[in-house]
Formats: sequence, structure tokens, C-alpha cells
Amino acid sequence: MNELLSSAIQSVTQSKGAFCRFLSANDTHATGGHQYGFLLPIAAYPIIFNQDKVKGENKDKMVKIRWQNDLVTDSRMTYYGKAKNELRITRFGNDFPYFEEDHVGDLLIIAKQTDDDYEGFVLSTEDDIDTFMLHFNLAADRPNQIIDVANIVSTISEKTSLQVAIDEAIKDMKDFPQTSEMGKMAQELFNKLNRINTESICQSPDKILLNWYDTELSMFRSLEEKVYKPIYTKPFADCQSLIEFSNKILNRRKSRAGKSLEHHLSAIFTAKELLFEEQAVTENNKKPDFLFPNSICYHNFEFPAEDLTVLGAKTTCKDRWRQVINEADRVDEKFLFTLQQGISKNQLKEMADEKVKLVVPQSHIDSYPEEYRESLNTLSGFIEIVKEKQEHMPKHFIMS
Repeated sequence: MNELLSSAIQSVTQSKGAFCRFLSANDTHATGGHQYGFLLPIAAYPIIFNQDKVKGENKDKMVKIRWQNDLVTDSRMTYYGKAKNELRITRFGNDFPYFEEDHVGDLLIIAKQTDDDYEGFVLSTEDDIDTFMLHFNLAADRPNQIIDVANIVSTISEKTSLQVAIDEAIKDMKDFPQTSEMGKMAQELFNKLNRINTESICQSPDKILLNWYDTELSMFRSLEEKVYKPIYTKPFADCQSLIEFSNKILNRRKSRAGKSLEHHLSAIFTAKELLFEEQAVTENNKKPDFLFPNSICYHNFEFPAEDLTVLGAKTTCKDRWRQVINEADRVDEKFLFTLQQGISKNQLKEMADEKVKLVVPQSHIDSYPEEYRESLNTLSGFIEIVKEKQEHMPKHFIMS
């Protein structure tokens, strides 16, 4: 763990409250809107102001923010309650380094140390972002989040119907199930609570996928608390035991997060009756996440290459998108599904040059630079591309 990441985690852990968000194109020079500062999650209001919100009134205060343990800005935190319900940080000075287009998709973290002093961090590398998110068990698909500093599963006295259902589902579980099983449990639980059927899934795959993903994370958090609380509430024999226990938790989180997205995509594709194969072997034992229709067709050179489709699945892809380029030699153009909240113009151009096409949830489209949005595919749009191919491809290859 590098020094910046370690400092960010420590700052949040020791803070009186913290929140984070992925920087969008509108937060940088990408759209010319940088003079308005950083938009904050409205749920962060109690972390910033001690008084309750008053409808129709604006509120602001001046604070000092130390960025990356170095630069200090005299900034303004403002709640706009008159014309809109919005929180922003402004006033960073002319030389503030994070109003640059290359920071689109970076993770902004703000931690309150005192009423007037805050610490800010901007994490740029995918490894740093993933490690930070996993450390605090944050959802990769949400652009704005309050960080649960106390690491409490639920801080509300009245539990939601979802949380009640989760508690009931895990009450007899003493250990973690396989990630595929937990994904299926989350899907069934959400579907039952919201009366979701196959037709609903087919009509709104982008929305359903995110709901499943969030439900599974909530279930995992609750089960993690149930399984590990008897351990962490007792003193550890020595420092090494504490470190080993912490690493065990983090490794399990990484293992679950790496497969969760794939399981939910697979369920969506199955509901849409697409032909596909997961982790199919192509050349040199490479294994793309999804191959449409399957490896039998892929290795049959009489099967038209234009009817083959490859999809990679990564929660974030600022750095790792290149991994999909060489996963299937017969397929010239690759697709990559991601929950990434925005990517810079430079990275999007690189992807286009390498013939990698992004697939993102419909709700994430606006976090990308405006001139690239038309080139993005929603999950629903990608499904239609594959479905059209499969409706017209030679059926005798599949039947043989």
C-alpha cells in the first residue's frame, strides 16, 4: 500500500465523517464547468453543517482543506436550498491541480477532522481506488457515497424492508457461501421484494443489474458483520494476528467483488435468452469473461467471425481495459462492460484506437465527456447488438 492511499484510509478512519465521489467530466475542464467546483452527495450535509437544512435557504461556510497531505486551500462549502437541493465545494485557487480533464474517473475523498478543517484526497490509479473502496466496503456502482467510518452495517433504527429480508436470509448462515450462490440469493431476494419477473429483467436490464449488485453488497456486509463480529470484539493476542485477520477480510472482499459483476451479467443474459459461454478458452489459454455464442463456434473457422462477440467485465477500467484487447484473436472489436464513473477523453480515444467499445449502465452515461456519449453502449443496447447477430447467424453451427 503506497503512502497516499495509506494516508487517505487513515484520514477517513480518524475523521468525524467522510464521503467520496467519482469525478465526472463536469467536475473538470472537460465541459468548462470547473468554476462551479465539486458537487457533493446531498447526504453529506450533516457532515458539513451542524444545523438542519431549511427549505428555500442557502447556507455556506469557509473551511481549510489539506489536499494529498500537501496543498492547502481556503474553500467554501455551500448548500443551495433556494433554487435546488445541492451541495458544492468551491474556491480552490488558480493553480488547483485536479481541475484537469485527465482526472475524470478519479476518486475524490473528503474527510472532516474538525468543523473548519478537512482533508482531501484524489486517487487516480485503479489499484488505489479498488483498495480504498474494498477497505470501506463501498459500492463501485454509486457515484456519491457517505463512508461508514465506524464500519457499522446499518445506523438507522428502523430497518428497511430490504435489510429485514437480508437479516432473515442470513440468520442461520455461519460462513460465506460461494460467490455465485450469494449472487443468486441477492437476485432472488430483490426480485421477491420488488415483484421482479423475467419480463421485468428483460425490459430494464441496466437498472436491474445495479439493483442486484447493490443488494448483494448489502447482503455481504451484513453476513460479514455476523461472521466476524465475535472475532473482532475480542482482543487479539498480538499485532501479527490482527494483521492476518485484516488481510483475511480484505482478500475475501476482493474475491467476491471480482466475480459478483460477472454473475449478475450472466443472469441478465440468461433472462434475455442469449447464447453465451463464460471463461471460454480461446488462443493460448486466454479466457474472455463472456464469449457469444460459445467456444465451439469460435474454434470452428467456418463460423463467421462477424457473428462472434467478446465482452469483458470489470467494475473499474481506468488501467485494466487493455487486458481485453488480446483475449480473442478472431474478434476484431471487443466490448467491455464497466461500472466506472467516467473516463477521460484521452483514455476513451485510446480505447477507440484499440477497437474497445465501452458498455456502461444507462444511469452512468452522463458521467462521461459529452462528445463520447453517443459512442457508449448501454447494457440494453449491447444485448440488442448480440441478439440481432444471433437471430441471423447460421443455426447449423449451434445445432451440430
